[in-house]
Amino acid sequence: MPDQLKIETDVDVCMGTGVCALTAPAVFTQREDDGTVIVRVATPGAELHEVTQAAAYNCPSGAIRLNVSETP
Repeated sequence: MPDQLKIETDVDVCMGTGVCALTAPAVFTQREDDGTVIVRVATPGAELHEVTQAAAYNCPSGAIRLNVSETP
């Protein structure tokens, strides 16, 4: 398990499917007007790592990127 996740999103490629918000509602939501991703928590705690990684993995457009850092 990584020590820290930092979330980056690209709203230009986001398709607004809502997979992220359904998978990890504590971390992601969607804009009301076009459904594109909004990050609620840019560096989620360890308790949210698994759902955050699942949301990024299942994003159909690849709009979510995770930067992972681990303590040596």
